[in-house]
Amino acid sequence: MSSSGTKSLAYVGVIAAVPLAVAACGSSSSKTSGGGGSSSSGGATAPGVTATSITFGTHQPLTGPAAPGYSEIAPASQAFFNYVNAHGGVFGRQLKLLIKDDSYNPTNTVNVTHQLVLQSNVFGIYEGLGTPTHTKVVGYLNASKVPDIFVASGCPCWDNGSSQPYTFGWQPNYTIEGKILGQYIKQHFAGKKIGVLYQDDDFGQGGLAGIQDEVPASIVAKQPYQPGVTTLAPQITAIKAAKADLLVDFTVPIYTAIGQLTSFTLGYKPQLVVSNVGIDPITVGGLLKTISKGKASGTALIEGAVSDGYLPSNTDTSNPWIQLFMKVHSQYDPGAPFDGNVEYGMANAYTLVQALEAAGKNLTRQGLINAINQHGASWKGPGLVPFRYSTSIHGGYGGAEIGMIKNGKIVLSGGPLTTTPEAGSAITPYSGTQPAPPANGIPSS
Repeated sequence: MSSSGTKSLAYVGVIAAVPLAVAACGSSSSKTSGGGGSSSSGGATAPGVTATSITFGTHQPLTGPAAPGYSEIAPASQAFFNYVNAHGGVFGRQLKLLIKDDSYNPTNTVNVTHQLVLQSNVFGIYEGLGTPTHTKVVGYLNASKVPDIFVASGCPCWDNGSSQPYTFGWQPNYTIEGKILGQYIKQHFAGKKIGVLYQDDDFGQGGLAGIQDEVPASIVAKQPYQPGVTTLAPQITAIKAAKADLLVDFTVPIYTAIGQLTSFTLGYKPQLVVSNVGIDPITVGGLLKTISKGKASGTALIEGAVSDGYLPSNTDTSNPWIQLFMKVHSQYDPGAPFDGNVEYGMANAYTLVQALEAAGKNLTRQGLINAINQHGASWKGPGLVPFRYSTSIHGGYGGAEIGMIKNGKIVLSGGPLTTTPEAGSAITPYSGTQPAPPANGIPSS
């Protein structure tokens, strides 16, 4: 197993005429070798499968604007796979993950995905990260009938099993998340003016659609940004000028941090509401300190922010799933902080193991797709709500629970809620209970 070095990419921006240096550093990541080729050994005939291994590939932002926090996800997934491998693997096969850096650049994503499929001969693409990046390869993967499993993005665009039968989301569809946040705003901030800052792609637009479904008349400003920009001064200035009482962010962590520093510089103090993907306190707190060159330390600028979660809070050490993931983290991924990104990678990996177990020993690409379609909606695991999987619905978890940043931690309360991305569909409490993990922490068929 070879180690891929990390790279540092500096972004220098001007926020309200104050120069700030943004260092987007990726954490180190392991890349496994081999695993290509077809084999009928062990009852399987598929690329990337041998009698002793199953190899997936993934594109990840180990460098670039999305690297802070997100670069931890795939190594955390590999850590969980290593834990499974130490317990015998899946039907005796070791799980391997080839991690390729795409720097959150769609052109790079296309290149590395083609390399993984055509040269490394992987069984499938797993947990490819990012909406603007993965949308550039989803058509290729489906045309090639390559499993495109549990994309690390809540884009509504994955949620169509009819047109994209090989692609599955994992986290809640951003429109579902937007609706749940919008309902909370309607209930707790009635009559307040809302400004929305959103990434100008299917991520941000999906979240915006959810918010608009719940509080359309309250939105007084909608400001998009392009990934890669180094300042949000025009957007935040416009939202402030519209006298928005609430700032709703559908942002990746670096832009959550830049937005908050811009607001602070402008003397603008709205109630902050942020999508789950952009508010991990450890990640955003570190970015605030780095971008401000130490002038803003810790999580003070995001204290009291409203968000949501579909997994237990990573700081809830009484939760048995968090206890499991902390155990795996200490054994196989100790160099990373135990934050929401690491929890995400391990929880997603747990679901992939469930899917491979359900697909059976005679593993084929179509067999894996069939297993998720037929059994995924009934899987129990670390999620607070059920999956929505079926032949036609591929959008992942069906809801979330509202949370708030308190003392630098995400605290969930009020109980999980479920809904669908369809406009006007009901948001309902989920009464099911989260099961404890298996005794050994590994799902079985």
